[in-house]
Formats: sequence, C-alpha cells, structure tokens
Amino acid sequence: MSIAPPLAPEHTVMRAELLLGRDWFAVCDHTCLTPGRGVAAILPDGSQAALFTDRSGQVYAIDNRDPVTGAYVLSRGLTGSVNGRPFVASPLLKQRYDLATGRGLDDTTAVRAYPARVR
Repeated sequence: MSIAPPLAPEHTVMRAELLLGRDWFAVCDHTCLTPGRGVAAILPDGSQAALFTDRSGQVYAIDNRDPVTGAYVLSRGLTGSVNGRPFVASPLLKQRYDLATGRGLDDTTAVRAYPARVR
C-alpha cells in the first residue's frame, strides 16, 4: 500500500474522519459522502463503520453491522429524520437507528456511534 504525497494547499482534500480511541482515522474524501446515501468503511481493527452526511454537511458514523441480523448492511439503509433527529433504517428488517447516538428507535437494540468530522 503506497501513501500519496501531501497535496499543495491550493489542492487541499477534505476527508471524513472518525475518532478511534484518541486518534482520528481518515476514512474517505468528503465528496464520497452524498446526503441520503451511506458509505461503508473497514476500520483498522477489521470492524466496519457506516458513514452518512446530511444536507447541511454534518457527518455521522455508526457501526455497519445490523445487530438484529448480524449482516454488515447499515450503510445501505434508508435515511430519514424523526422529530429533527437523523436516522438510518436497516435495509433488511427496517429497524431504525439514531445516527447521532446509535440508539434504536424501534426497540432496545443499538449500534456504536463514532464521533465524526470533515477536515
């Protein structure tokens, strides 16, 4: 795996990042994030995260693994909001998860939520 050289300031690339422990982990170029669509990312420990953005540019990250079925599919879920809170609905059984907290909106299941940013 090769690492690209740093870009000149006039070509700065904004990246979506997740906070893992004490370090920020660059996931993808921010242009890969489209409101209403998720992006799956493999993390250094082998787990997966699902990243989403809303129309204002706020980035959210949760586990990609659906806790009900065990499938890695939440990045493919349908997004929406309820009472101003963004959520993703699993594409399999439609359980909804708050994108900011990871809490289940329909039952007691939950997924991990990661601090995320674009930088």
